[in-house]
Amino acid sequence: MANPNIVSVSSIKGESVGYNLTATTTTTLMTVSSNKLVKINRISCANVDGTFNSSLNLSVTKANYTPDGIADFDTSETFFLAKEIAIPAGGTVIILENPLYLQEGDVLKGGASAASDLDLIVSFESIDDAA
Repeated sequence: MANPNIVSVSSIKGESVGYNLTATTTTTLMTVSSNKLVKINRISCANVDGTFNSSLNLSVTKANYTPDGIADFDTSETFFLAKEIAIPAGGTVIILENPLYLQEGDVLKGGASAASDLDLIVSFESIDDAA
């Protein structure tokens, strides 16, 4: 199902997940399963450390897929949504507030400059095209 017709899907489920970025290296947070399309609606990042700032890296690694009706694009690459974005001590920053689609095989990755200082909340819709 690499690119479903979202007019005729079997289900759309609203979800939110939370992540504490426990590693200072970029790690896999979410991998889109087969027969799924994920529409990310919002990502917020809170610095749970009340003393020190921390920075966020957040990226998407695209699966090797050819989009419908688009030419001249990169596939199987990693693209940053946020690169070394400073999150102030005790503060929250909205990282994404406009929808972003992740197709099956796409991977959302994240990391913090200080382990366990940053929490992410990802609000999304899981769209299922399984028959």
